[in-house]
Formats: sequence, structure tokens, C-alpha cells
Amino acid sequence: MTINDLNPEQVAEITAFVDIAAPPPDSQSTALFLFGTNQPQPAEIAAERYHAGLTSLIIATGGTNRHNGINEGRTFHRLLLERGVPDDVIRCEDQSANTRQNVELALPFLQEALRSRLAITAVSKWYHRRTVHMLKTLLPDIGTFHAIAWEPVYDGKLVTRADWPSIPGGRRRVIREWKEVKRRVGESSFAHVQRADGAWR
Repeated sequence: MTINDLNPEQVAEITAFVDIAAPPPDSQSTALFLFGTNQPQPAEIAAERYHAGLTSLIIATGGTNRHNGINEGRTFHRLLLERGVPDDVIRCEDQSANTRQNVELALPFLQEALRSRLAITAVSKWYHRRTVHMLKTLLPDIGTFHAIAWEPVYDGKLVTRADWPSIPGGRRRVIREWKEVKRRVGESSFAHVQRADGAWR
């Protein structure tokens, strides 16, 4: 299926389905889980929340990016330090090659957060729905958790909820995400999650 096969109602349905946004309340401090990417926005979001007193544990993930050779976890770590986040707040997973491994290889840090009675907040691209399913699948005792969404740049353009159909790189990724998550939930290889009362459950 391509974007040319979709009517406006279907585009709206896909957008709503893949959108992960369920940010924590402004008064709640949570552990931040930064899903790997070669774009800097997650580190910027995490540093801002740290300085606002809204996190005491930041988990950076991501191995070496196959497109540009940048190690994502270590780059997040460096960017956080440059933005004034203390090293003892940061946990770094730097070997993962995909979304599943982001979570799998960082499970000790996620379990540390739960032992500290911190809710988890995923920080990921707005359409990366598999991130919330992967957290629930690999950490079934995660409880209620949150997600902060950000807009990536592809093809030199910001991929927003409104503009993704007109940006080739965004269109391809959003449709792929929609199809993949639907399939994986249907075959039960992804745990079911739903957004209710401003959080994922």
C-alpha cells in the first residue's frame, strides 16, 4: 500500500495510531529512556527535563549507526554532559543495532529505574509506535509508562504529523511502522498496549 492508495480519513487514522505521545505530568519525575537515533533531539529533551527537575535517571541507547558510523549511545552521553547533565545521572547502552536491542541490552538500567520506583518515559520519534510495544514486551512489569515524542528530519524536511505524507522518507517510515506494528500485535510477538488517561498501559 502506498500513500496514493489512502484517503484523508485513512491518513488521519494511521497518524493517530502510530503517534506515541503520552508525556508525563509536569509535576512527575520519571526515568527517561532515549531510543537510539543519529539525531540530537532526544538528548536535548532529556537535558531540558533534567534541569527542570523532571528526571534523575537518563538511559541512552544505540550502537554504531550503519549509515554514518556514529555511535548513538555514546553520542547521547556526550551531548548530555555538554548540556550540564551529571555523569552519574546517565546510563549508556552502546551496542544495540535495532529497537528491540535498545531495550534488551538496557534491561538492567530499566530494572534499576523500577527498583527506584521511577516510572519510565520513552523518548522517541513521534511515529515510532514499536518503541512502546517493545518496552511492554521485554519489560512486562513496566506498569504505567509515558512517551515523549519528537519530530525527525528526513529528506531535509521536518517530518510532522501533518506533513509526513508529502515527504518520501517520512511517508515510507510511517507506513512501514503502521503495517509492522499491526502485524506484530496480530501475531502476538508484540505485547498489546493502549493509551488511556494520558499514559501507556
